[in-house]
Amino acid sequence: MASVNKVILIGNCGRDPEVRYLPSGQAVANVSIATSTKRKDKTSGETIEDTQWHRVTFYDRLAEIAGEYVKKGRPIYVEGRLKYGTYTDKTTGVEKNTVDIIATELQLLGGREGGGGSEEGNYTRPAKAATGAPAAAQKSATPAGKSGFDDMDDDIPF
Repeated sequence: MASVNKVILIGNCGRDPEVRYLPSGQAVANVSIATSTKRKDKTSGETIEDTQWHRVTFYDRLAEIAGEYVKKGRPIYVEGRLKYGTYTDKTTGVEKNTVDIIATELQLLGGREGGGGSEEGNYTRPAKAATGAPAAAQKSATPAGKSGFDDMDDDIPF
């Protein structure tokens, strides 16, 4: 039986990526991503915002791309898998659990910095190769202000 371990996040970077290189030459970048949800409190009626922080790790060429283009506060889309681990706290000696997301795809959201355009970069970690060129930036094929559904019939076939 097959299994699936997949995570999709859209959030804002909490800090600039930390890029380092392993002795093998493999690039590794770590970043924190914040995702938020809002809800109304039933008793008081006020809006409550719940922010979750996620530790994301990029490898190889994807780590180099993240180190170059991802910045604190920038919205990004990340796909990856969960990895659970443990470590022993040096000060207390207590064993603690960790949850990391090992990223396989990265998409920059929110347009170019300083360019004012609406281009986004979509990058995927190569499946087997240690290096690979990033996919070209995606551009919308529909003109601004159009949804792309203007020429569709109103009749639904089902």
